[in-house]
Amino acid sequence: MAALNLTVSDPSTFILMGIAGLETVHVWISIPFSTFYIIGLFGNFTVLFVVGKEQTLHKPMYLLICMLALTDIGTSTSIIPKALCIFWFNLKGITVCGCLTQMFFLHAATAMHSAVLATMAFDRYIAICNPLRYATILTNARIAKLGLVGLIRTVLFILPLPLLLTRQPFCPNRIIPHTYCDHMAVVKMSCGDTTFDGIYGLVVAFIVIGSDLTLIALSYGLIIRAVLRISSKTAHHKALNTCTAHICVMLMSYTPFVFTSMALRFGQDIAPHVHIILANLNFLVPPMLNPIIYGVKTKELRDKVGKYTSRR
Repeated sequence: MAALNLTVSDPSTFILMGIAGLETVHVWISIPFSTFYIIGLFGNFTVLFVVGKEQTLHKPMYLLICMLALTDIGTSTSIIPKALCIFWFNLKGITVCGCLTQMFFLHAATAMHSAVLATMAFDRYIAICNPLRYATILTNARIAKLGLVGLIRTVLFILPLPLLLTRQPFCPNRIIPHTYCDHMAVVKMSCGDTTFDGIYGLVVAFIVIGSDLTLIALSYGLIIRAVLRISSKTAHHKALNTCTAHICVMLMSYTPFVFTSMALRFGQDIAPHVHIILANLNFLVPPMLNPIIYGVKTKELRDKVGKYTSRR
């Protein structure tokens, strides 16, 4: 009831309910959430620090790992601090501007993350299928340009999402049964015609994620073809081993996204709080595990991290 009163008295505010139905255990839920978030921040900042300090790691592959770390930090940071404010202090209010800003950074970080994964797939394709020209094709400057292209694409596609919603009239009952503002949740708060907003959101998801997955599939199709042409089993293993970390990160990133999307559309029997918890874990678990995966599977990075750890 207090939430309803807030929406009436403050028309410029949305209310994020957190995990509806589990309000009594919000504090307990915050423990794994905050733990995963802190581990993710520590791991990704460690990667950024080590690569930045070590001149020998200033290579295309490690620059891409740094880009991935930045998108992981951006993804989790766009939602978890506000979620913890809800869990710990019951601060459920968020201004319309704040909600749209959070929505932009969340979707922008997700789109940029996908672009980095696609670039990594291209990097692995060049490393395996054209190793002699790898150093000339993928220079640090070219990787930076590809990252800039991905960033421009992200802004061009994602920025219209909140801008289009600023022209919408919002209903008095502005309660979002979630821990963060995503596009469809805000669209449902509008009392106006949101047909174009909904269609644009689907088109953006299809173009951005679809094009990246197509590039990834094409890259790995060519990689598999090249590996099958190699007669040596040792060479097979060595070539595929260079892709292991990237494949693990892709599975960690895309599988929960697809599962959650399917559950939202076809899992009507699944309790709403389960959907919300899974959606939050999608933005917490991959950022926590990605630096661990690359730290374990990439010997050079593992050795450098070990050097700084032993110093401490």
